Amino acid sequence: WNRSFAPYAALLPFVLIIRLITLKYYGLCRLRGEFSFVDESVRIFKAVAIGSLLIVSIAFLFRGGTAFRAFSYARAVFVYDFALALIGYVLVHFTLRGLQIVVRGRGINLIPTLVVGRGPEAAFCINEMQTRRSLGYRVIGVINGVEAGTEAEFAGVPVIGSLRDLPGAIRDSGANEVIITDPNVPPDTLFDVMMSGELRRGIEFRVAPSLFNSLPHKTDIDQIGAVPMIRLFREPLSDAARITKRIFDLVVTVAALIVLTPLLILIALMVKFGSRGPVLYRQERIGMDGRRFMFFKFRTMTVNNDDSSHREYLKQYIAGEDSVNLGDEDKPVFKLTKDTRVTGIGRRLRRLSLDELPQFFNVLRGDMSIVGPRPPIQYEVEIYEKWHRKRLDMKPGITGLWQVSGRNRLTFDEMVRLDVFYIENWSLMRDLKIIALTIPVMLRGDGAQ
Repeated sequence: WNRSFAPYAALLPFVLIIRLITLKYYGLCRLRGEFSFVDESVRIFKAVAIGSLLIVSIAFLFRGGTAFRAFSYARAVFVYDFALALIGYVLVHFTLRGLQIVVRGRGINLIPTLVVGRGPEAAFCINEMQTRRSLGYRVIGVINGVEAGTEAEFAGVPVIGSLRDLPGAIRDSGANEVIITDPNVPPDTLFDVMMSGELRRGIEFRVAPSLFNSLPHKTDIDQIGAVPMIRLFREPLSDAARITKRIFDLVVTVAALIVLTPLLILIALMVKFGSRGPVLYRQERIGMDGRRFMFFKFRTMTVNNDDSSHREYLKQYIAGEDSVNLGDEDKPVFKLTKDTRVTGIGRRLRRLSLDELPQFFNVLRGDMSIVGPRPPIQYEVEIYEKWHRKRLDMKPGITGLWQVSGRNRLTFDEMVRLDVFYIENWSLMRDLKIIALTIPVMLRGDGAQ
């Protein structure tokens, strides 16, 4: 062991973590045949450059630990690191891409895809994907758009249903991607399809350029061969803001898990011995842009309970009915305060919001953020009005502006307005302020039952 290498060895864990994060952020952990080699090269360069800048920053802040405070890292090492990482990424990534092209040329590893529409855009899109297998797509069916049709085939591909049948067609065919080419598809109809409870997680939706005028602001333009595609949807933050928020989330989450691990173990034991059932409660929630994810929290209810009362209450709450106020005019309460499904331990955990702590793992997975709108349940989103959907424009959070601004004393519309305000006015300082305000709210148990 060479002691002169020790300060550099101390940096290796940070280097590995940073490199993995930047690879993941720029989508380089997944081989995408629709991207050209030039596009891939640009993304690799960005990932390596951003990673190297972060490594340099960590190195000069960390200084190798307490044993190496006076140590000065050689600048040439970081230049070598950048060059080796760039060359290594390029060689490995393009070697795998080459192997992927060979495999896909034999009809293997193709993404099952449905095309919505029977116009010229649909025909061109189908032809491009069928003649260039290296793109990685296999069109397994065509869905009639707004226009009616009785044809059994279109462009050599079977027609398997209409737009209203799309959720069932995705489920039955096993499609992983849906390409919308019909310019007359109403945006509301498209959103309802994407929100359908029949769809499994991970379905990718893309639209042809002719639909651009009807799209929301959050879009990203890709290219599949010669066909430009607009991918739904993108986060409303700029690239720099998104990186900042994600790094902030990871730093806070890792620090919180280190500090809170003894408490997590204690709560887990309390839940385990407090009532029959699993320690963690898992539920499918709706995240940014309607993407489904598995939501974690400590179980606070009995198992196999009936949620019909909660469904009905949510329906009335979203509709703004007066009967949902379980308090009075001076101190309104918009929550089921006497829910018989809640266990004794669960009621105590809910009062201090300690049941929410496992959501730090959702943040690590990238499904949630530390601060943001609360993640809704599927049957809640299905009865949203159009403007309510704006709260899905950002990753949901463990805490948010709603929690520190009145929580269960606010009507649903007031909650949504706070979420929209937060999304449209995001800043790191606002996140820090909300986190600081969350702690006393938790300790007081404000609005938690």
